[in-house]
Amino acid sequence: MTAYDRAHASLLGLALGDALGSQFFVPANRSAYDAQTVPPPPWEWTDDTEMASSVLHVLSRHGGIDQDALAASFAEHHDFDRGYGPSTNRLLRLIREGGDWRVLAREPFGGQGSWGNGAAMRVAPLGAWYAGDTGTAAREAELSATVTHPHPEAVAGAVAVAVAAACEQPTPGAFIDTILRHVPSGSVHDGIREARRLLTVRDPVLAASVLGNGRQVAAHDTVPFTIWAAARHLDDYERAFWTTAAAGGDIDTTCAIVGGIVAARTGTPGLPPAWLEACEPLPGFIGG
Repeated sequence: MTAYDRAHASLLGLALGDALGSQFFVPANRSAYDAQTVPPPPWEWTDDTEMASSVLHVLSRHGGIDQDALAASFAEHHDFDRGYGPSTNRLLRLIREGGDWRVLAREPFGGQGSWGNGAAMRVAPLGAWYAGDTGTAAREAELSATVTHPHPEAVAGAVAVAVAAACEQPTPGAFIDTILRHVPSGSVHDGIREARRLLTVRDPVLAASVLGNGRQVAAHDTVPFTIWAAARHLDDYERAFWTTAAAGGDIDTTCAIVGGIVAARTGTPGLPPAWLEACEPLPGFIGG
């Protein structure tokens, strides 16, 4: 597979996790969630997929992360109705109006920028692009993160997910050990180290009670659990999805992250065909 093919497969897995996961915020679909069955189509994706599509768009045109091009793509393709958070809506609007992302992105948290999970949720296709080269994946993930989420914890979350999607280790322990070697010290790193210790745990609700499930919409509350869930089912997309969804919380985002990581390994053939048919198609601007 080419780098583009791998990244495209990861994006499909991300979009599928995002779109299906988002359906479980609809009260009418609660019974499907409890029974771990899929609700009726169509399934529409959210801001997770829209921003991840810009990542692939920039990679396919520049061969790496051009930060100015990425900021411009985020702003150009920003659809307010896709579920963006208020701060990201404001950031992308101001970029469209000519604002400098380097200044705007650092306004929250006293100049450190947001530590939300937005940089992590969109980065799996980048890791897939650099499959087998975890060092480059980590460096490019940092570039991609700082366009909107320059806080060290948000950057660490993006690095972790990108390395996970680039990692070709065959066992859960080696998979997480590789990630830990690239993630800087801090809350995200500590959480992933705890995820390594919890690999023998089978219950996702129990794991999430320790690691978080994205309910705080913060990198340190989201990424460790997604690394645990992906590690538990590295080559089984459906089981990885249901394991992730079972923990509740920010389901569309956690399932998008895990879906992107696992699909980077399985490729498109590893994604359930009926699920793909139910999912909204990817946006046309990603290129190829």
